[in-house]
Amino acid sequence: QVQLVESGGGLVQAGGSLRLSCAASGRTFSSYAMGWFRQAPGKEREFVAAISWSGYNTYYADSVKGRFTISRDHAKNTVYLQMNSLKPEDTAVYYCAASWAGSSPDRVDEYDYWGQGTQVTVSS
Repeated sequence: QVQLVESGGGLVQAGGSLRLSCAASGRTFSSYAMGWFRQAPGKEREFVAAISWSGYNTYYADSVKGRFTISRDHAKNTVYLQMNSLKPEDTAVYYCAASWAGSSPDRVDEYDYWGQGTQVTVSS
């Protein structure tokens, strides 16, 4: 069992930065691939970024590539999403998720556990 708690969301102007954190409980955290997804009002949940259990492999949606960076700290059981050059279209609830299989990191149904989400709002 893995419990995930996101933090770090907020209101920021376009061009600004935020860092999201996802704190995980459970001794098997290091065995899970981790992902970030987001969901804007009236839209489906979409993939943002993912990182393998080792941290060596990272994956990004085209819309955030070059602006967002995913990382993980095994000692702190935490995954981060550094978001730079934010745009109004990045506005959404951001969710952290954990995947045991880790074979298709961009698929919502790949993930076994989800956090409650944190709101990110980017003003123009």
